[in-house]
Amino acid sequence: MTDVTTAEPYAARAAVHERVVDGFGAVRVLRLDPVADAGVVHGWVSGQEAGFWGMNGLTEKQVAEIYGHLDALDTHHAYLLVKDGTAVGLLQTYEPEADRVGECYPVEPGDIGVHLLLTPVGAEGGRPGWSGALMGVLAEFVLVGLGRRRVVVDPDVANEKAVTRFLRHGFVPGPVVVLPEIDLPDVYLPEKRAQLAFLRREVAFPG
Repeated sequence: MTDVTTAEPYAARAAVHERVVDGFGAVRVLRLDPVADAGVVHGWVSGQEAGFWGMNGLTEKQVAEIYGHLDALDTHHAYLLVKDGTAVGLLQTYEPEADRVGECYPVEPGDIGVHLLLTPVGAEGGRPGWSGALMGVLAEFVLVGLGRRRVVVDPDVANEKAVTRFLRHGFVPGPVVVLPEIDLPDVYLPEKRAQLAFLRREVAFPG
């Protein structure tokens, strides 16, 4: 782990993982604060491109309540990705056997599921190297920091950009599965055809 210096408003918060990526910047992984971070997360999950997060149309208060509930669980956790003092992504981890994904493939000991939402590209256009750098920090956090053996992701099969991004980072494609619909009071997740993909620790960090 590398010491990093970040600017407000996140500098005072303890990181669960942090790393300086050469040519990219300092990345910190913070436990999501359901109340303090509700505004920035609400802005992300309200976008149409985040429709599969199931929170389009919710208020900031409702988003805070959802993540407050998540924070009370032992099986699901949410984190904020901060680059050089700016929040740039939302990371959620989960125990596959406690999630709909676990109904669709044989879960192995040491598996961990991951959902990743990166901030949309702004008016400045593309950000070459961003997703790769953040994916590297993510993999280091869950496979080394948390000591897990394998990561599973479940991007929409039609989202070729996301699928390609994972495969480029070393993920191996698994089966295409149909994740069942989830209809909760504040979250509606439609049935989804997902391309499962897996990244083993020995592949990401050989030797």
